[in-house]
Amino acid sequence: MRTIRSIALVTNPLSGHGKGALVAVEAADLFAGHDIAVTAIQGDSAADTERLVRKALADPDARPDAVVAAGGDGLTCVTLQALVGTGIPLGLVPGGTGNDLARELGIPDDTAAAVAAVLAGKTRAIDLGTVETEESGRAVWFATVTGTGLDARVTLRANALRWPNGPMRYTVAALIELAGKLAVPYRIELTGSPDHPDGTVLELDAVMVAVGNTRTYGGGMLVAPDALIDDGLLDLTVVKAMSRLEMLRLLPALSSGKRVDHPAMVQYKAKEIRLTAPGAPATADGDPVGLLPALFRANPGVLDVLVP
Repeated sequence: MRTIRSIALVTNPLSGHGKGALVAVEAADLFAGHDIAVTAIQGDSAADTERLVRKALADPDARPDAVVAAGGDGLTCVTLQALVGTGIPLGLVPGGTGNDLARELGIPDDTAAAVAAVLAGKTRAIDLGTVETEESGRAVWFATVTGTGLDARVTLRANALRWPNGPMRYTVAALIELAGKLAVPYRIELTGSPDHPDGTVLELDAVMVAVGNTRTYGGGMLVAPDALIDDGLLDLTVVKAMSRLEMLRLLPALSSGKRVDHPAMVQYKAKEIRLTAPGAPATADGDPVGLLPALFRANPGVLDVLVP
């Protein structure tokens, strides 16, 4: 349990196509109404937001009791880059398109209820993943899922769409991306798997390969149904090569949020995963992190989150 008297409220007015801005204003008013000192943080870009969060946490005599991200998973991901390792807990006020981390942790969409969860001060230690592409040379923290291949292209496309709002944007983006190339050759290396020896290498053609710290992404798509946020492992879901017609049949099932059993979908667990595929993009928590090859690592219990 934590005593919360002051917070840094991180916002992104573009979250949820404007929903983030409304949620942030409501949350700030609610915190102020409980005599909580609020420091508002809103950068001009992801890099600027990360810089401002680091600055807010740099002075040990003025650090907030919690950092609260009022937005979606993308804003949370930006916040994580500055927050991990400080010992300060993260609070969530959902205001994005997907809000998959909040959903995984049982944090309600209702802003007043989410604020109440922050004020209660109850924390839970969770794992995070890191992804490091050779292109960037930087390990990026992620809380939900890093997608590669088709799902990354869909996410990037959905982020660029202005219509429709909500999870349906991902379905529209998927239909657009299906018109392009589907499967590419992947090389997958597993280390620290409970089911496979270290050094296991898989070589196959795949439409997409997702690395999950949580079960869902894209607003509830159950891509890693057996993932646990505190088991010290990452869950790998491989969708092998299939026709466009098969993908069109599979997408509604994935979007429904129900478990999908399909012969072309296989799952693995590991502490460390290396993915290689020509020209395949990767997105962590919905934001671009570069192209494969990339190294993924599970990091057990590195973040405290304020939960109901």
